[in-house]
Amino acid sequence: MNQQEPHDPNDFLRESESQRTSIVSEFIDFLKHNKKWWLLPILIVMVLLIGLVTLVMVSPAAAPFIYTLF
Repeated sequence: MNQQEPHDPNDFLRESESQRTSIVSEFIDFLKHNKKWWLLPILIVMVLLIGLVTLVMVSPAAAPFIYTLF
């Protein structure tokens, strides 16, 4: 039978007092530990498209130059 180690009651307290990490570092840790590197190109393309849409919305004068890309 597989016996699990008992949990330390202070684990939660220790984790709550630790320094907070950013969402970017959390995502990078997720990619490293779960070997999900195929998510990175999808995320990069999404960020670029969001930036492109934001550029068109903020500056309509740039729209004709962006439309020639497509």
